[in-house]
Amino acid sequence: MTDDAIVIGSGPNGLAAALTLAQAGWRVRVLEAQPRPGGALYSLETTLPGYIHDVGAAFFPFAHYSQAFRQFKLDEVGLAWRGGVYESAHPGPDGACPSIARDPDLAARSFGIDGDAWRSLARWQADMGPSIADMALAPLPDMVWRSFRLGLANLFRFALAGPFSAAAYSRWLFKTEAARRVIPGLSLHVDLGPNDFSSAPLGLVLAFLAAGSGFLVPVGGARAIAHAMLTRLEQFGGTLQLSTRVARIVVRDGRGVAVRTENGDEIPAAKAILCDVGAPALYLRMLPAELISGWVKDSIGRFRYGWGTFKMDWALSGPVPWLCEEARQAAVVHAGDSIDDLVTFTNEARAGLLPTNPYLVIGQQSLLDPTRAPDGGQTLWAYSRVPNTMPDGWGPHKEFFADRIEARIEGLAPGFRSLIRARAIVAPDDLERMNENLVGGDLGGGSAQFSHLLFWRPVFPYFRYRTPVKGVYLCSASAHPGAGVHGACGFNAANVALQDGA
Repeated sequence: MTDDAIVIGSGPNGLAAALTLAQAGWRVRVLEAQPRPGGALYSLETTLPGYIHDVGAAFFPFAHYSQAFRQFKLDEVGLAWRGGVYESAHPGPDGACPSIARDPDLAARSFGIDGDAWRSLARWQADMGPSIADMALAPLPDMVWRSFRLGLANLFRFALAGPFSAAAYSRWLFKTEAARRVIPGLSLHVDLGPNDFSSAPLGLVLAFLAAGSGFLVPVGGARAIAHAMLTRLEQFGGTLQLSTRVARIVVRDGRGVAVRTENGDEIPAAKAILCDVGAPALYLRMLPAELISGWVKDSIGRFRYGWGTFKMDWALSGPVPWLCEEARQAAVVHAGDSIDDLVTFTNEARAGLLPTNPYLVIGQQSLLDPTRAPDGGQTLWAYSRVPNTMPDGWGPHKEFFADRIEARIEGLAPGFRSLIRARAIVAPDDLERMNENLVGGDLGGGSAQFSHLLFWRPVFPYFRYRTPVKGVYLCSASAHPGAGVHGACGFNAANVALQDGA
């Protein structure tokens, strides 16, 4: 029997799309190129046996707010979450450690004289609640209407922050350099530097999510999310087919009717084909060239990916000995000394240089979830942003830059290096070999610069998941709302396919 829909790719967006369609009664088949599911949403023992490290995403601020997660009640099939005492700690060599916690008073104390400014943000977040995530993850143009659920006063306040750079907003809001590094540090989760236009909103949203549901980690690793989604998919009657790489989409009479694998097999789809792949791969390789207009080809040809990601995992013999107590109890630690330090980091990465003082996002998953490491051991996960490529390749630079990252952590946590039992290094080219969607090591499916968001993601007028080919939809992070493990791109695309009756 022919499947109603084929979903290409089993990352979080592909699985969210498949679940949405299968729950609606469609027969769905997910095709995954790799021999395991989940894409970058997975966990492996990359250092030593018993140490479970997340391959890509490692903490999940949208876990309780994303409709794509809520709708499928993944907790009923065993998915459990853990949060930290602090969600996001920001230590520096100045000895201060402003930290975000779900308890606003606890967080305010860490902000020192900027505690009242933080309390103001915390009250703002509490007043909006989950509406901020509902708005941010909604499809266009629904996002505009949902923004009014924030309340007119909150909407006006958010609109005022919209054009600000993260640096300018932080200098306006906070008095101390320590507090001022928090929002720019959060904005750098994507390729938004402190001085970039409209970089403040992303930093604010991540701060709100940390103060709301928190930077949660799944028990058992990120793979637990993928496994829970696959369990639901099986319950809904969907199927997963591994080691099946799609080369082309078969189009007849202007409609996508099948996919052709690189082995030459043709797999039909009666209603729709949803693609959890990068926009350039879909438009310039998988769809017939004659069906894509020259203007769309040119626009997709200018599609920009974000910075590369240089990731490390460690197997440790004990917890990281941070000088700041808040960092010792935090789910996530951000290493960025000041706004000026983060600006220098941004300029170096954009100039194609290895940053001299790497900005780091550091995940302490085993502090929250003891199943990640053997008794007495701890895992540590970290990434920095780097150029997508190096002129002579990444080979000569990997160990050198890994040592630089460890020195950065050692400066904030003397004795860290003595705890290392093993380490694993993943450069941008390693990420792309692991998953061809991670082009140049970009984990976000495309740049988060303003010109690559909203109605321009991935290309106007195809910003609502449809493509020039009827029945073919883009459901990856290259579509709105973009980066983040929230499943919204797949969930939204699947609902558009259902509306079309595809």
